[in-house]
Amino acid sequence: MAAMAAASATERTVIENCAIATVDAGGTEYASGHIVLAGNRIESVGAGGAPEDLANVVRRIDATGHLATPGLVNTHHHFYQWLTRGLATDHNLFDWLVALYPTWARIDEPMAHAAAQGSLAMMARGGVTTAADHHYIHPRGAGDLSGAIVRAARDLGVRFTLARGSMDRGESDGGLPPDFAVESLDDALAATEATVREHHDPSFDAMTRVAVAPCSPFSVSTELMRQGAELARRLGVRLHTHGSETVEEEKFCHELFGMGPTDYFESTGWLGEDVWMAHCVHMNDSDIAAFARTGTGVAHCPSSNARLAAGIARVPDLLAAGVPVGLGVDGTASNESGELHTELRNALLINRLGAHREAALNARRALRLGTYGGAQVLGRAAETGSLEPGKLADLVLWRMDTLAHSSIADPVAALVLGAPAPVTASFVNGRQIVEDGRLLTVDEDAVARSTRDEARRLARTAARG
Repeated sequence: MAAMAAASATERTVIENCAIATVDAGGTEYASGHIVLAGNRIESVGAGGAPEDLANVVRRIDATGHLATPGLVNTHHHFYQWLTRGLATDHNLFDWLVALYPTWARIDEPMAHAAAQGSLAMMARGGVTTAADHHYIHPRGAGDLSGAIVRAARDLGVRFTLARGSMDRGESDGGLPPDFAVESLDDALAATEATVREHHDPSFDAMTRVAVAPCSPFSVSTELMRQGAELARRLGVRLHTHGSETVEEEKFCHELFGMGPTDYFESTGWLGEDVWMAHCVHMNDSDIAAFARTGTGVAHCPSSNARLAAGIARVPDLLAAGVPVGLGVDGTASNESGELHTELRNALLINRLGAHREAALNARRALRLGTYGGAQVLGRAAETGSLEPGKLADLVLWRMDTLAHSSIADPVAALVLGAPAPVTASFVNGRQIVEDGRLLTVDEDAVARSTRDEARRLARTAARG
């Protein structure tokens, strides 16, 4: 009786009269349906109106003209790069890194916080409800960068995974970053473990989780890779890194390790169901089979891959093999818009330039990449990524009756192939964080001023050397 009383006392929000793409296993959709939120969970989803006898309904939303989808899940980003957008615009990856590392190496705690606010705010306005940030720049004396990023995500109300990155291969050891921007092996491992213990929440409805995330083969020692994997598994958290992004990386791995990136990752313990890698552009059939065999996930970043001329990832082949694939914005120094909903469209279009042409992806597969696929990659598919009873109340209402979309009969095609759709409402954990395209949790204008000021301060600091 007590449990029933508690359930009836739960505050409910009812959303009605909208098209719904649940992105569940069967791809269930409703031309006009309802969603009931009870606290921070989805209580019911179905066709037509909500039941009339629901208790404790505190809000009813008439969502006529809208499409409801799961919130978008961003599986790879570098928030700090919000402060260095629009630079090195005609470079490939290695040249771009060489050009920007000296500036990035001057970042400090206020800069990291402002950049995280800017990155998260832009994504949240565009329908992202869960985001991952791979932060691997930890200059000496820069302050508590991890804490600043976590604080920004908490204040905005976005579900968040901090991939605590690290680098221990500086210029003097043949790496790309300046020596003062890398950590020692022991310091990197100790700081990563401390970050996990301070910020990681393993609970079902956790708003913050932490992953162990050495940066990439060309900025990290083999020992940091190996011990990082051991640390993650001892602490029970996920692992993340960059993999197979460019042909130069593949050449680097063969020259330094005598094997390609995937074989190198496997030799260091970096393939498994608890691992996801960003990019994975240059993979052969054997590489894809290894990812499928081990359940290793992929964060596909189509706009960044194009911006840095890295190539076209074999997403259709990865999916056909059963590899978990989600979408990533990547850092905004290589994807200046910083918005994930544009990646739905770009993933579809860019992959159709590849070998599979028009059969590569369709609109619904693209939406799945940006929702359920991303939740899979982050290890949260049981909790979010689809609209199903019992899952967390992370969802978006996209307005589809304006000039931009009203003549497209299929709302999912309109969302993916059309112009960026306005976000009327975005809910995270049952809390509304966006209304009519504006953030409810922070002052957007104040964030814009802060990011501008910190970007200018970073530029001045870097110019002084």
